Amino acid sequence: MKRLSIHLKVTLWFTLLMVLLVSVVLAFLFYTGAQSALEGTKSQMMDMVAAGWREIDADNGGIEIDDDLEYFKDGIYLSVYDAGGVPLYGSVPRDFDNSAVFAPGQLRTIPSMQKSWYVYDEQNTIYGYGTVWIRSVSAANQVDSTISTLYRLALIVLPFFVLFAAVGGYFITRRAFQPVRRIIQTAREIGEGNDLSRRIALGQGRDEVYTLAAEFDSMFARLEKAFEREKQFTSDASHELRTPTTVIISQCEYALERAKTLDEAREALHAILNQAEKMAVMISQLLMLARADKAHGKMQFETVNLSDLAMMVVEQQQENASMRHIQLETHIAPDVEMQGDETMLMRVWINLIENGVKYGREGGWLQVTLQKKQGLIIGCVQDNGIGIAPENLEKVWERFWQADSARSASGAGLGLSMVKWIVQAHGGNIQVESVLGQGSAFTFSFPA
Repeated sequence: MKRLSIHLKVTLWFTLLMVLLVSVVLAFLFYTGAQSALEGTKSQMMDMVAAGWREIDADNGGIEIDDDLEYFKDGIYLSVYDAGGVPLYGSVPRDFDNSAVFAPGQLRTIPSMQKSWYVYDEQNTIYGYGTVWIRSVSAANQVDSTISTLYRLALIVLPFFVLFAAVGGYFITRRAFQPVRRIIQTAREIGEGNDLSRRIALGQGRDEVYTLAAEFDSMFARLEKAFEREKQFTSDASHELRTPTTVIISQCEYALERAKTLDEAREALHAILNQAEKMAVMISQLLMLARADKAHGKMQFETVNLSDLAMMVVEQQQENASMRHIQLETHIAPDVEMQGDETMLMRVWINLIENGVKYGREGGWLQVTLQKKQGLIIGCVQDNGIGIAPENLEKVWERFWQADSARSASGAGLGLSMVKWIVQAHGGNIQVESVLGQGSAFTFSFPA
């Protein structure tokens, strides 16, 4: 049973159900047929007894029975007895035991001579004569014959019905499972050909199969998108890591083969160190993003003072801001707290403020704000720097994406991707507003 297809299993269950249903119907028919035949026989026997009473009358101390009285009709025997049970008129079956005790108003089954008989008795008093019994007798095999006929009919009909149910169930389920086979075929073709662009495309439908197909198509679309993103990510990561790797190798060769003085060797080592540090930062960011992709990263949630974190990062960036003559302004409400991972939330402030200082207008300003408003914790880092073109506003969240004007600055374009993931992982939201040549504002919010 376990090795059968769902199609065959459903067919078998359908056939068994139909056979069970038909069996119940036939059993009901047998029962009702038997009861109907029995009631019909009883009614006929009572009618013959009633007709007998109408034809009996007293005559000079005896009884007189009209010649029109029928003593045998439709397999039913009629006989008349006196009060002592002595037969007076009529007939009984040859195999019937005529000594059977009378029981008025009851239909009984009496075995006699390897047969069974239905017996119905009635007692009455004839004025001028006394007590009289009338008995009707009918062979029980008449009812048995009806049941036997029904049984033979069932034996003939049931095999054909089972065959019909099996064939009908097979084709019904085959048609019903046609979409399922299409789903299986499409999934197999996708798996064998690695073509994630294929879709099942069953069209519109209301049943569960159509819903399943739609969910599969949606899953394939997400897989295709994720696969393309992964390929792009791998390509970009390889490209970004190739440059510092090349620099490190070339500086090592220079230091080993061409450096003639200690200062030249030191200069090469400094270049190697700078590139190694850049690679270390990039690898750390890549690992964190991989953690985000897998969604298995376990954050250590605790009460975090966002105000203190913001002021700490602002103080750290004061020197870099001063070097570019950027004025750092803060409007930070005190003791703004939330439940979160302190290290991750610190990374949000670092990346946003560093970017503001790095890409801000030299001699311009950078404003950091934090407040509670309408049940939300709202933070914002705004500058009057180079800005972002409207068509690139959504691209800033993509990994390794950098505006052309920012290519000269160090960085791999991973910071904002990381920021967005951290904010969303804390149940928050982040958006950017920017005007090219006038500056940008990154605003994030968390539930208070």
